Amino acid sequence: MELLLVSLASVLAGFVDAIVGGGGLILVPALFAVFPTTHPATLFGTNKSASIWGTAIAARQFSRRVEMHWPSLLPAAATGFCGGFAGAWAVTAISPDILRKLLPIVLLAVLLYTLARKDLGRDHAPRLFGQARTLTACGIGLVLGFYDGFFGPGTGSFFVFLFVRVLGYDFLHASAAAKLLNTATNLAALILFAFKGHVWWQYALTLAIANVIGSLLGTHLALKHGASFVRGVFIFVVSALILKTGYDAFLH
Repeated sequence: MELLLVSLASVLAGFVDAIVGGGGLILVPALFAVFPTTHPATLFGTNKSASIWGTAIAARQFSRRVEMHWPSLLPAAATGFCGGFAGAWAVTAISPDILRKLLPIVLLAVLLYTLARKDLGRDHAPRLFGQARTLTACGIGLVLGFYDGFFGPGTGSFFVFLFVRVLGYDFLHASAAAKLLNTATNLAALILFAFKGHVWWQYALTLAIANVIGSLLGTHLALKHGASFVRGVFIFVVSALILKTGYDAFLH
């Protein structure tokens, strides 16, 4: 029964994560609810062992149908990987409590900005080219990679927002790019968790398969309905993240 419950959560997490990120909002609380006495690092590591496969499959599916600017995205994925390692190391020395309280405020600002700019992310019109695009994408990868390793919630949604706002991508192209970079940051965290023995491998395969099923469904819908659909899901997920992170920071 425990495996069934977390597997269903993993399907839903993969579905949401494939469209716009935020799958951890579903699977991580499910793992904590089903296994309340387990060390948090083990649950986070098990979550990564499942979510990385759904994210990687989504990146592959998007790359077949959406134009990916590999000269900027591959270096950005590499810096995201390095940032993820650095963030995971930093959390062993610095408390992330200040981020816990800042996160819902930052997410609220992202939501309000997206709602105010109704044309934001509707058209794919990259603003930067050549080395400028590569350096900017690498900067985004490094900063959010560090954030993902250090704290984590909402990383995929932040990737989408910054690719839309800073680089001029539409929501569909931004989501495709976010999947690639988020796969890299997840890999860095998973390697660290596995090295420290914080992964339940007996659950990893089942949760990964469930996550991939949800990811394929989510990717199909995103590609079928386009940028406006992804924007709508983005607004919904960010709103849910605000409620969840705000509760954790100020009421829990």
